[in-house]
Amino acid sequence: MNSELAERRFRTIQNHLIITSTAGDHDQQSLFHRENAASKFFYEQGFSYALPEELKTGKWNVYRSARSPLKLVSRFADHPEIGTLHDNFVRSVKKFPDCKYLGSRVREDGTVGEYKWITYGEAGTARSAIGSALVCRQIPKGCCVGLYFINRPEWLIVDHACSAYSYISVPLYDTLGPEAVKYIANHAAIGAIFCVPETLNHLLSFLSEIPSLHLIVVVGAVDGRIPSLPPSSGVEIISYSTLLSQGLSNLQPFCTPKPEDVATICYTSGTTGTPKGAVLTHGNLIANVAGTSFGITLYSSDIYISYLPLAHIFERATQVLLVYFGGASGFYQGDNLKLVDDMAVLRPTVFCSVPRLYNRIYSGIMNVVKTSGSLRGRIFNAAYNAKKQAIFNGKNSSSIWDRLVFNKIKARLGGRVRYMVSGASPLSPDVMDFLRVCFGCQVVEGYGMTETSCVISNMDQNDILSGHVGSPNPACEIKLVDVPEMNYTSEDQPYPRGEICVRGPIVFQGYYKDEAQTQEVIDKDGWLHTGDIGLWLPGGRLKIIDRKKNIFKLAQGEYVAPEKIENVYAKSKYVTQCFIHGDSLNASLVGIVCVDPDMLKAWAMNEGIKNKDMKQLCTDPRAKAAVLKDMDTVGKEAQLRGFEFARAITLVLEPFAMENDLLTPTFKIKRPQARAYFAKEIADMYAELSASNSSPVKIL
Repeated sequence: MNSELAERRFRTIQNHLIITSTAGDHDQQSLFHRENAASKFFYEQGFSYALPEELKTGKWNVYRSARSPLKLVSRFADHPEIGTLHDNFVRSVKKFPDCKYLGSRVREDGTVGEYKWITYGEAGTARSAIGSALVCRQIPKGCCVGLYFINRPEWLIVDHACSAYSYISVPLYDTLGPEAVKYIANHAAIGAIFCVPETLNHLLSFLSEIPSLHLIVVVGAVDGRIPSLPPSSGVEIISYSTLLSQGLSNLQPFCTPKPEDVATICYTSGTTGTPKGAVLTHGNLIANVAGTSFGITLYSSDIYISYLPLAHIFERATQVLLVYFGGASGFYQGDNLKLVDDMAVLRPTVFCSVPRLYNRIYSGIMNVVKTSGSLRGRIFNAAYNAKKQAIFNGKNSSSIWDRLVFNKIKARLGGRVRYMVSGASPLSPDVMDFLRVCFGCQVVEGYGMTETSCVISNMDQNDILSGHVGSPNPACEIKLVDVPEMNYTSEDQPYPRGEICVRGPIVFQGYYKDEAQTQEVIDKDGWLHTGDIGLWLPGGRLKIIDRKKNIFKLAQGEYVAPEKIENVYAKSKYVTQCFIHGDSLNASLVGIVCVDPDMLKAWAMNEGIKNKDMKQLCTDPRAKAAVLKDMDTVGKEAQLRGFEFARAITLVLEPFAMENDLLTPTFKIKRPQARAYFAKEIADMYAELSASNSSPVKIL
């Protein structure tokens, strides 16, 4: 929607708006009063503006950010000249040439030490060298370039080179597996792939099946140890260091892209089927990050730890934002189990993660508190309650609590984190409040997807209410569409509910070479249908409550959304991951629960159960009963309906992961694969329920 149309629309409805300021509000936002034809007023706190989608209908169902209600943001307010990822990086190289940018603690020989940094200026030089070398090898403009390795400085340098010389970067998840990588390489007609020695072996196994591939660049390889291929293969293999040197000696002018040019094709593995390639332009990504930057202030002194997959849009967009502010990005050493060690050395100020990790931090700390003795437990609870009360009253808590309790907790993440972000799936309000209190920093939650270039909505920094994902990104507008088969409508009380739909410059161009699936998600008016169910809380805050997809019907006709239930059960102290299953042949739900081994051990000790290893504990009926009882408790607290409770569970130790094909790279359960993987356990649970002649019992 162009700005002229938006302004005309806003002027037309201006007589229906009365804007009043309330100096007493902690966030000093405005209140908006709407007068409709019935002369009634609708009052809304101003994190969002509600506007009519069509003037003739008078239905106020489109929400925009209060930060930019007249015009959807497409450029940075302070630097509208930035229209591409290349523009963004060029500006920062000029403004922050001597500021540290990319850091790694992994040495060339594989040993680990202190972080070593390259500056923005040095990264700019490397970017030009890599891009020039590709040009000299006749890699044509607009060609797709694959990145087949985990986070490290070279990943971003190659990505910047693609932007500067108008190549299209195509991230390849290192855990996707050979078949998916082969499919993507052929589907995108990739001409060059950057990989590491470990992923090179995968590539070589099906190299002859990728006819478009002409160049393989091995990052971290030692010259002389790279296999050579016969000239007849048509593929050259070269080390990254050699390519860099060759490019430095023969620099080529930039081949700068336009905002409407494709910047990247992000393949989403999805929970079913073959990967889909989301086509994102430079303009899409700049619009999203520009909108996200409203209300966020980072500094060139900020340090961020990069460990979320760079192939995931969450991390990609974060890196674009970091470049805009001139911040530094330190990379983990490649092992999630050593992430805490990396953070202790790096001491980051900005930390982005997913609820799965935040839940682990919460459980770990609470487990320590519970096992540290009654005195320490009372001190922690007193400190926690006092600090939480101060935060929610807008006051500073006593520093004595930090010295006594919380500084030790802060040290676990390096001691300097001032800004935490959670995304990818809903974060429990209890966990969010816990993070705010214990780490004493800004904690915000956002919502987004690959198809919207990342952020759709995010919390205002001054908003202390948890349990929602904030107001619309100023670069988009949001509406909720009725889903009658799930009983979600805009007329629902007390809050309107429906499928979240998004429109604006952040919406992707479509799925690569797949017009049919593109038309399934983008309607004729340009609205992207996300498949997520949301509701509008007071103040124009969006809350994710369900998922339109992945619903199934039980034998008695009740519709079940398993992801909602799994998110509830994830709050159980015993549960690290959970897969809920049901079908139309059975009247009850069953669950596969990946247990927290520390919590299960603590339970066993408390019950006096000895001489059993973890595998034996998982099959112990008493352990199953204890875990299911705790799951029932959190289910009641979340007000699950009777048929939404799992009636039987199986405890497992092996985590759901990309390696066993049970998780997507964005940490969502692959439901068909999980059903097949746990087919025997599911059948056994239903047989057990049938044998006991049980029927669904409503849990009040």
